[in-house]
Amino acid sequence: MSGTPGKISSTTLTLDGGSLTPTQVATLARGAAGTARAEPAAGAVERMRASVALKDSLLAQDIPIYGVTTGFGDSCIRQISGDKAHDLQRHLVLYHLNGVGPAAPDEVARATMLIRANALSRGPSAVRPEVVRTLLDCLAADILPMIPERGSLGASGDLVPLCYLAAALIGEGEVRHRGEVRPALDALLDAGIRPLSLEPKEGIALINGTSFTAAFGVLAAWDARELAFVADVATAMALESLRGNISAMHPFVHENKPHPGQIESARTIRALLCGSGLATSFEDILTRREPLAGRGYLQLDDRIQDKYSVRCAPQIAGIVRDMLDWVDRWLETEINSSSDNPLFDTEESRLHLGGNFYAGHVGHAMDSLKVSVAGLADLMDRQLALVVDEKFNGGLPPNLIVPRSADDPQAGLHHGFKGMQIAASAVTAEALKQTGPASVFSRSTEAHNQDKVSMGTIAARDARTVGALVREVAAIHLLALAQAVELRGIEYCAPATRAVHALLREHSAFVTRDRRLDGDIAAVIGLIESGAVRRAAGLADSDFVTGRGLADVVAA
Repeated sequence: MSGTPGKISSTTLTLDGGSLTPTQVATLARGAAGTARAEPAAGAVERMRASVALKDSLLAQDIPIYGVTTGFGDSCIRQISGDKAHDLQRHLVLYHLNGVGPAAPDEVARATMLIRANALSRGPSAVRPEVVRTLLDCLAADILPMIPERGSLGASGDLVPLCYLAAALIGEGEVRHRGEVRPALDALLDAGIRPLSLEPKEGIALINGTSFTAAFGVLAAWDARELAFVADVATAMALESLRGNISAMHPFVHENKPHPGQIESARTIRALLCGSGLATSFEDILTRREPLAGRGYLQLDDRIQDKYSVRCAPQIAGIVRDMLDWVDRWLETEINSSSDNPLFDTEESRLHLGGNFYAGHVGHAMDSLKVSVAGLADLMDRQLALVVDEKFNGGLPPNLIVPRSADDPQAGLHHGFKGMQIAASAVTAEALKQTGPASVFSRSTEAHNQDKVSMGTIAARDARTVGALVREVAAIHLLALAQAVELRGIEYCAPATRAVHALLREHSAFVTRDRRLDGDIAAVIGLIESGAVRRAAGLADSDFVTGRGLADVVAA
């Protein structure tokens, strides 16, 4: 599982290059400033030292070593003497400082730093342990490189973004230090951290990898898991708002199409609706129906099944859950990999040239994830359209306005959630527009050396963007649902949905007349992002991190 449940306090991690989890990355990345503690394992230090010794041995033999005693990329045919190798690493960092766009958020910078440190801790990259320790000291001191988001092809890794990380370590450029932008050298010296002087291979080892891409991917995957749960909460509240038929969530239905994520979403919705006096069932409908009594035709008072956006919600949210199972596996492999080039095999004293910097797995994972996550926005937008429309909402007032008598001076003046539904529709369209695959847009560049590239960084950033848009739709939907269940009778709601409603009401009052709601939306976005909605529904951070579902918690 990836990501972070709100602001869980982090503990010191020991990095061995093989056992870091996406959950650990995101928990640390989203922790409070100064709590990001990690250190290399003793075995990792030994492996790093061994590969450095092999590198030094090969340098002494004047063997052309790519990126150490040769130029970079298409310039690999130009060998330099060993006495120039130190300067070459610094030049490598400086000439890639050409990123554009906004600086990546602090959480992305932290995740990037941790993932890069872990990758180098594996050993084959031929960097000194001091490099990893300096990187982790900066992380602990919250000295974060200002990394422009744009400029990476995802091969040869994240050259441009990771150069900003490397530049910070050598005291170049600017960093964000505890929220303040300042010169990197000043921040290092204030924290008592000596700037690095790069040894041969250390510059390319720092920048030739997929850590920036993977950082976006890890955080996007966590947010997707949170959103899948929120979509289940919204479905439960929509069922209550619409007096919907919970029979579509029956285990028999989902055991006959046993996708694990679908089953889990249905279980979650049933657990959320336990004790509800508003959601109905097929059996209830049969009990209160008018008998046919020999007639050839009868107009039923109740719909015996709901529209797809309610009835098929587990089949939609379940896709996200199931996709995350393999996305998380791919991400875990990526963050525990040596993704630079060349690599040093200390067992056989050999140098290997390859392409582990190619971010294709992350790119394809993120392209797939953003499609399924955008589907959650479409799901919730369609549910919202039913809830606000008097033709479909089962007797609720149009646009969820407070009912007024015809002689009330305010009658006819108010439009309730009409504008909210319009906004949700617009944001949903934008999320869906962002789902085009980035990984298919390979560009041949760098004198056709990088002639097939992954575009993984763009895909991962897109997945982040889609997740943020879906949170906005979910926030609007939850506010409308809180209004709807209150109009329907909050006292009849299930305990879990009443708890979610109570949380929402702490940040947004019942809408009695038209008023601006943008601040309310922003507040609820924060509740979703922090995991507060999930916790109010009954699923604690500790259970969520370990993959325990709400139904398991309720059963226990």
